[in-house]
Amino acid sequence: MKKIVAMLLVLCIAIGLVACGAAPATENTETTETTETVEAGDKVVKIGVFEPTSGDSASGGKKEVLGMQYANAETPEIEIGGETYKVELVYADNGSSTDKAPSAASTLVSEGVSIVLGSYGSGVSMAGGPMFGDAGIPAVGVTCTNPNVTAGNDYYWRICFLDNFQADVLASFAMDKFDAKVAYCLGESGNEYDQGLVAFFKQVFEAAGGTVITDSFPTGNSDFNSYLSKAKSEGADVIFTPVSIAYAVQIISQAASLGIEAPFLGSDTLDDNMVLEAIKGTDLELYVSTFYQEGGAPEFDAGIKEYINTNSEAMTANGGNDTISAVTAMGYDAYYVALEAMKAAGSVEAGAVKAALPGVTYEGVSGAIAFDEIGDAVRDTAYIKTADTANAAWILETVQTGSAN
Repeated sequence: MKKIVAMLLVLCIAIGLVACGAAPATENTETTETTETVEAGDKVVKIGVFEPTSGDSASGGKKEVLGMQYANAETPEIEIGGETYKVELVYADNGSSTDKAPSAASTLVSEGVSIVLGSYGSGVSMAGGPMFGDAGIPAVGVTCTNPNVTAGNDYYWRICFLDNFQADVLASFAMDKFDAKVAYCLGESGNEYDQGLVAFFKQVFEAAGGTVITDSFPTGNSDFNSYLSKAKSEGADVIFTPVSIAYAVQIISQAASLGIEAPFLGSDTLDDNMVLEAIKGTDLELYVSTFYQEGGAPEFDAGIKEYINTNSEAMTANGGNDTISAVTAMGYDAYYVALEAMKAAGSVEAGAVKAALPGVTYEGVSGAIAFDEIGDAVRDTAYIKTADTANAAWILETVQTGSAN
């Protein structure tokens, strides 16, 4: 009897430890399991979540992860070959840093994931990608828009449009909406995402007869007054700044105090409620290109809002309100693309999933998803939203289509 009691105590302690290990990822946690309890004997398939939950891109990364977590809560199991598998999300924080990304990617490889989702941020995707390639694990980029993420490799796919497309959309919008002749472009020095977008924008804008002034600021910069003053003195009709959320908040806040009248153009990274809070109550104009506008899929909108409002951790990850970010919708769609790939493969083995991915199609809340021969999304639509500075909300300005590749 004593032995039986002792065994029961050990079992209770073990169950308690499993429950503790199922806490959501935090900024100081490299990997963790989902809150879905995995019972002994359950068949499990692991999906790697390669996202920044710390660093400059943490706000966007957390919102992207939120979409995956909601999808996982909605569909926690998958049927493959007559077997039921519990889907476990395994997290690795790439820290918004190309230096930390390879280590985070290696962590997911060691966890034995069947497929990887992420990252928010093109630079970290490119830095971590080779780890997945060496291990034969497919990765699906969610909002990493730089063309070099998929170029020249066979391990990365993506469900978002590319930077050349959104730069084309924004440059055309600037000329059509504002009759812009002079554009000032500002990005972080050495940042592949920023600099790639600036280069594409410059090419399109100048080809249409416009003048482009470009500047780059050093990493860690916090004083943007000299750059903004230059844009003002040079008579810029628009200011294009495709930077991280953290930098965007600083730029917007400082621009408000300088009386900048030229409208700001932002890429998908600026589609964030932290940016909305920064511009709230100002006279600034801001237009951003993005992947989804709230209202596009009412059933999804209602579900994710309920999820956020009934889950304090989700509310915190979403910045303290239930505004739906486009990256959350994209994270949601990416999860289901991963499930479709495993179903098509009829296997949870990474190599089989990788082989099945090129033929996967999926009708997501953000639109139809399919891949071209490079692994890029076949997408031709971008939403342009403007900031309602009185109410800290996004208003759909227009939907623009074109050649995504």
